[in-house]
Amino acid sequence: MNNDREKMLTDHHRPDGSDDATVSAVGSVSEALEWVERARGHLYTFHQLMGHADLQFGSAADELRDAGHGDAADALEREVIGRNVIEGRWTFQMVEDFDDGYWTTAREHERRIRDDLMDGRRHVFEAEMKEDRRTHGKRGHEATP
Repeated sequence: MNNDREKMLTDHHRPDGSDDATVSAVGSVSEALEWVERARGHLYTFHQLMGHADLQFGSAADELRDAGHGDAADALEREVIGRNVIEGRWTFQMVEDFDDGYWTTAREHERRIRDDLMDGRRHVFEAEMKEDRRTHGKRGHEATP
């Protein structure tokens, strides 16, 4: 076995003394963090969509003004363009607060739990599931690349 393959197998192997309940629980913590990562992606999508919408409202106000509807353009600029998305905040502030608060804290705890209980190894639960489900000896079902 070459060193890279040995490292891969070791990186995902259950640490000595770890029981099924611990492997499962740590896997659940990691899965919860994966959901937080997905939510974070949606938050960034929201941030970009709202930024684009604000710019689009600006273009629409220009078009309204050019079409002779200055009052409508003025109202749009005054009431919608540049408006806070939630009280006191644009979306970049929401993203920053989320990243600096919940997301950072969740990542720190997942890492600490994994370090303490799995010797820092990632995806031990999934690696064991792969080993149980793959067809040994069949192409496309290899344990490692």
